[in-house]
Amino acid sequence: MAKVAFLGLGVMGYPMAGHIAKAGHDVTVYNRTAAKAEEWVGEYGGKSAPTPKAAAQDCDFVFACVGNDDDLRSVVTGEDGALQVMSAGSVFIDNTTASADVA
Repeated sequence: MAKVAFLGLGVMGYPMAGHIAKAGHDVTVYNRTAAKAEEWVGEYGGKSAPTPKAAAQDCDFVFACVGNDDDLRSVVTGEDGALQVMSAGSVFIDNTTASADVA
């Protein structure tokens, strides 16, 4: 099964990440509110990470489901953004309702 990072556990992200975990994939989650990530781990298993970068380390797929353009920039290209550790061949999937400029 694939190694997956899921960034953002809001109304959509929480169950989406859960479906991926239930399908048998190795899921590591990141959420700005660490308690929400720990709640998810308690419900679905998997792991939580303190930063998007840590969550994305060695992952095949990185999903983002955050609130807006600034949040997306932060988790992808920010100081601890996932893009810093994504390797060639890994896939980024964005589920954010972002502006056309960012999409």
